[in-house]
Amino acid sequence: MRANGQSNRQKPSFDTELEFGGVLGSLCIIIFLPLTVLFLISVSQTPEAGLLQWPPALPSTEQLWDPLAPLLLTGWLVFHAVLYFLPVGKVSEGLVLRDGSRLKYPINGFHGCCISAVLLVLMLGLGAPLGYLYELQLPLATSAILASALLSLYLYIRSFWAPAHALALGGNTGNPVYDFFIGRELNPRIGNFDLKYFCELRPGLIGWVLINLGMLVKEVELRGSPSLAMILVNCFQLLYVVDGLWNEEAVLTTVDIVHDGFGFMLVFGDLAWVPFTYSLQAAFLVEHPQTLTLLRAAAIVVLNGIGYYIFRKSNSQKNQFRRDPTHASVSRLETIATPTGKRLLVSGWWGLVRHPNYLGDVLMALAWSLPCGFSHILPYFYVLYFTVLIIHREARDERQCRAKYGPAWDTYCRRVPYRIFPYIY
Repeated sequence: MRANGQSNRQKPSFDTELEFGGVLGSLCIIIFLPLTVLFLISVSQTPEAGLLQWPPALPSTEQLWDPLAPLLLTGWLVFHAVLYFLPVGKVSEGLVLRDGSRLKYPINGFHGCCISAVLLVLMLGLGAPLGYLYELQLPLATSAILASALLSLYLYIRSFWAPAHALALGGNTGNPVYDFFIGRELNPRIGNFDLKYFCELRPGLIGWVLINLGMLVKEVELRGSPSLAMILVNCFQLLYVVDGLWNEEAVLTTVDIVHDGFGFMLVFGDLAWVPFTYSLQAAFLVEHPQTLTLLRAAAIVVLNGIGYYIFRKSNSQKNQFRRDPTHASVSRLETIATPTGKRLLVSGWWGLVRHPNYLGDVLMALAWSLPCGFSHILPYFYVLYFTVLIIHREARDERQCRAKYGPAWDTYCRRVPYRIFPYIY
């Protein structure tokens, strides 16, 4: 008990605004998103690749399970958990928490990626059947979904022993379905091992690259060499993952780390949704090879380059301003003062639209899909889904910024009227 006699446990906040459609929406996501992952993988492996065909192409029970899959997944998670503790890179502090403390995080995800790459090259040189990942996609996805559910259950149960200041503001509603989904505890840790930070960038993101490489090896086994389309998809997405790991420190200021609890939403997204739906283009190309002209390939490369340039430059400008607003690269940018003491950028990239990094993300997502041609909608699932996701995420960002900055945010919105797409939205 505290000195004032009040409990150290935080009472449920029943007036918290529920997101994602509330309890019903959360329940639907918990049930249908895992089924969507299995459905998409199953469809990508059929000659028709028809998302709208009836009856739908549903996998059999035998296709969903292979004893090797949970062993591989467990080994992959343990391997990256060991790499998490490597004494390389620097240690950074997160933002100030409600109790005034700041957690420390190892910035060594890029090192872990490089070690993973070296081991993969060695395994390929020794003849490891990496192409077998194509056949193991469904069992691996099933195992990842089960692992996500078990980890989410563990996180929900342990959160009831967490102190009040350690809970996420939006994840303590008292409704078990919603709180399980959104996450009750903000930064759950086992000793110095931060579960949310570990899952955010490491096993799922690097696993996405591994699956892509497995699809490329499978295509080589089937046709003797990788197609230009497969090479482009692998290179584009590898660049994106490497960029995220190289700039790992920036994740410490994202909504996922700062605001959202660690529950099923993030666990499933990190461990199952990202590696198995973001790799759909590569998986599609194994069964549906595409021929690209050099001119078309060059145009796609340019599009991805433009998207990456906008994404990286806008994020770098924001991060530099947060670290040191007096730096020469940002000191001349126009800003608006806020009641919190912070200032909002209203020029540079952040004077173009309110979320220029999202604009770059969408352009890259389109570039990842274009190598797959136009005969099927399946490869474009990612860009369609991602566009909906960032529009929803932008709306969440807007609500939080308006609550945090008050009239200053309204002033910013008047100065920068477009949210993501210039002169459109």
